[in-house]
Amino acid sequence: MHVRSFRIRNFRRLTDVVVDLDDRTTIFVGANNSGKTSATHVFQLFLGDSKGLFTIYDFSSVCWAELNAAGAAGSIDALPKIELDLWFEVDEENVHRVADFLPSLEWDGEPVGLRLSFQPKDAVVLMQNYADALGKAQKLIEGRETSYKPWPENLSDYLKKRLTAEYEIVYSVLTAVRGVGAQVGPEQPPLVLGNAASGAAKRVDSLIRVDFLDAQRNLSDGETKGRHENLSRRLSKYYTRNLEKQEADLEALSALAESENKLNEHFDDAFSSVLGSLTELGYPGVGNYELVVKADFNASSILSSNANVHYALPTADAAVGSTATLPDRYNGLGFKNLIYMAVEILDFNHAWREAEEERPPVHLVIVEEPESHLHAQLQQVFIRQISKLVPDHDEGFQMQMVVTTHSSHIIYEDSFRAIRYFRRTTDPDGIHSSEVRNLSKFYDAEDVEVRQFLAQYMKLTHCDLFFADAVVLVEGNVERLLLPMMIDKDFASLRACHLTILEVGGAYGHKFDNLIHFLGVPALVVTDIDSVLPATGARGGTQIELFGDEHDKEEEGGGNGKRCMTSASGAITSNVTLKNWVPNLTRIDELLQMGASGKIARDREGHDRRVRVAYQTLVHVSWGGEDRKLAGRTLEEAFALENLAWCQDVARTHLGLRIRGNERLDIDKLHERIYERVSTLDKTSFALGLITSEPTDWNTPIYIQEGLAWLEGVVTPPVSANENPGAAQDGEEP
Repeated sequence: MHVRSFRIRNFRRLTDVVVDLDDRTTIFVGANNSGKTSATHVFQLFLGDSKGLFTIYDFSSVCWAELNAAGAAGSIDALPKIELDLWFEVDEENVHRVADFLPSLEWDGEPVGLRLSFQPKDAVVLMQNYADALGKAQKLIEGRETSYKPWPENLSDYLKKRLTAEYEIVYSVLTAVRGVGAQVGPEQPPLVLGNAASGAAKRVDSLIRVDFLDAQRNLSDGETKGRHENLSRRLSKYYTRNLEKQEADLEALSALAESENKLNEHFDDAFSSVLGSLTELGYPGVGNYELVVKADFNASSILSSNANVHYALPTADAAVGSTATLPDRYNGLGFKNLIYMAVEILDFNHAWREAEEERPPVHLVIVEEPESHLHAQLQQVFIRQISKLVPDHDEGFQMQMVVTTHSSHIIYEDSFRAIRYFRRTTDPDGIHSSEVRNLSKFYDAEDVEVRQFLAQYMKLTHCDLFFADAVVLVEGNVERLLLPMMIDKDFASLRACHLTILEVGGAYGHKFDNLIHFLGVPALVVTDIDSVLPATGARGGTQIELFGDEHDKEEEGGGNGKRCMTSASGAITSNVTLKNWVPNLTRIDELLQMGASGKIARDREGHDRRVRVAYQTLVHVSWGGEDRKLAGRTLEEAFALENLAWCQDVARTHLGLRIRGNERLDIDKLHERIYERVSTLDKTSFALGLITSEPTDWNTPIYIQEGLAWLEGVVTPPVSANENPGAAQDGEEP
C-alpha cells in the first residue's frame, strides 16, 4: 500500500495542484519560491506535529478576496477551505485496513481517497462572532476623526487572530472516477467522517505516518559561543580548573573507569547496526575515520554530557584496531550532515516499525535539501543509496520518501521518472501560483532516442535546467564564454534571474524542444545561420544537419554543399534548428528577412511557446566611406562586421580577426577575407582575447541583443501590485 497521489487546494502558491508520488522515492525540484516546500509543509500541518496550526497566510492570495467578500455579504457558503486529498493504492494485504474508508460496497480496487479539509467549525457562528467584533470596532471610533483602524477591518483581518478558534480539520472519504483514476477528483460529494474530536483523525493516522527531516539541521563546526550556559556546563568548567585536586582519589577514578568500560561494551552492541548501516551510504569509505560511540566518564563530562561520538584513527595493524580517537567536532560538516540524516531516517523507520499501537501501512518520510554541506559526490551517494539504508519493508507495508532539492547532482542520479517539477505561473490578473509537472509522463511520451540523450546529457553536465528562471541554449564554447559578459554589459537585470546557459553543440538543440515546452521554461536559442550552397550530387541523398559551424563536414561533400557567405545566390542553411524547429525555414534570404515575431516558436494553435531563436541578421556596416547591409555566417564573423574598425586596429591583432593590409581593401573584399579567416580561426583564443578587452570598447552583435531583450521582457516583467500575501510564509528561499 502506498500514496499514489495527493491534491492541494488553496494552500499558499498551490491553488490547485496534483502531485503523483513514486512508490519509493520522489524528487521535488523547481526554481526558488515555486512551491516545493509548501507541498511538504502541508503534510506537517495536516498530519505532522504542527497539525491544525494554520495561519491566515497559509491561504492562497485569491482566498483573501473571497474571505473579505464573504464577510461583507455575510455569505456562509463562500468561505474558502484548505484541502489535502490523499489517494492510496491498496493491495490485498491492506483491504481490511481501509474498510472504513471505502465509498461503497461496490469498490473494485480503485484508489482509496481521503480529504483533509481545514474549514470553518461552524460558519454561522463564525459570521456572528465576526459581526460582533466588527460592531465593537466601529463603535470604538464612532463619531471620531482618527487614522487608527481598530481590529478587525475585514474578515481576513479577523481571522489573523481567530483562525484556529474558528477553523478545524475535517476528514472525509472521496470516490474515484472509474477507469480514470484519482486525478480528476471525486464524482460524488465526499462522505464526512468527522473532526479530530470524533476520532476521525486517529482513523486517518492509522493509515499513514509522516516524518520530516527539515532543511535546518543546526549543525556547526564548533560549540555555540553564546552567553547562555546551563548549570552542568558551568560546573564542568569549574571542575576542569580544579582537576589536579581530584587526581589522588584513586577509588573514584577506578569506579569511573570500570563504569566507562562496561558502558563502552553496551554502546558497541547497541550502535553496531546503526553505524554499520552507514556503509550503505559509502561512509567511512576510503580515507575517512570509522565511527565509534564512547562513554566519556570523567567527572567533568558527567556534568555536561555522558556520551560523545568519536572518530577512530586508522592504525597500521587493522586486526588490533585503533585506540586513538578524535571527538565529533573534529569531523567536517558534510559528514556530520550525512551521519545526522542517516541516523534520523533509521530512527524514523525504527519508530514506525515498533509503533506501540497498530502500525500504519504507509510511512512517508520527507527530506528537505539533503545537499546542505555535502559536496557533489556525497550528494550522489546519498540519493543513490538512501533507499538501501532502511531494511526492506514487510509485506503490506511501504516506506515512501519525498526529497526536495536544488542540487542537479541529486536529481540526475535517477531517471526522469522520479522528478516532479514545480513551475511558477502568473495569471492575467497578476495572481501568483504554481503547477506541478510529472516528468515520468514526459519520459513515457518522448521518443526513446531523445529521452536517452537528454538523460545522459544532463547526467554528464549536471546542468540546473530544473531550477532556472530561463534557459539559453548556445552551440559552442565561444558563446558559453562570452554570453555572461554580454549580459553583464547590456542586460544587467538578467543577472538578477537564475539563467542556465547550456552548451548543446552539434545537431542537438532541437532535442530540448519538447522538454522545454513541457517544463514551460522560457528559452532563448542562440545559433548561427550556417549558410551553405545547395547540394549537388549528394552521396546517397544524405543531408548533414548541423547546429554549429562544422565546416569540416560540409567540405566533405555531404547532402548540403560547401559553406558559403550569406550573400551567395541561392544559399540555404545547414542548421537543423532553423530548418526543423524555429522559424522552420531553409533559404538564407528568407531567414534574413524574417521579422522578430517569426523567430518565436508557436504551437499549432498559434500560441506563444516562450521559445525564441537568435541568429545573424543584416546590419549596417561602414568601411572606407562605403556602407553596406551585411550578415555574418557565424558569431565571430558577425562580431567582426559590427565592430569592424575596432577589430581591424593593430592593437586587436590578438583576437585573430584583423586582416593585414585592410586599409587597401574595399568593404566587400574585406568581408570576404574576414569570412575566410573565421573558417580557420582559433575560436577559444578569440573568446579569451575578447574577455580580456574592455567591454565598453566593443558592441554585442545585434542579433544577440535582440534575443536577450526578448528574454529580459519575458523573465523580468513589471511587478504586479497584486502579490500573494502568503508568499512570505511559503517556506521557500527568498
